[in-house]
Amino acid sequence: MQTQDRLTPAERGERYARLFRKAGAFLAKGETERALKALSEGEGLARRLGDRSMARRFAREVRRLQSA
Repeated sequence: MQTQDRLTPAERGERYARLFRKAGAFLAKGETERALKALSEGEGLARRLGDRSMARRFAREVRRLQSA
């Protein structure tokens, strides 16, 4: 397994997609807090990787859920 700072763009995309899917699965079950945790995890990962665009996407989803 590669360290996070050495992920290829495809591997980064896979991790981001997995976290969005995980959040969606929790939302489908009505588990908003767990979905928020998954989205926050994605935001943190994106920030650690220096991916500001994805960090903003995850943050936007967190805000959307918190205001719902």
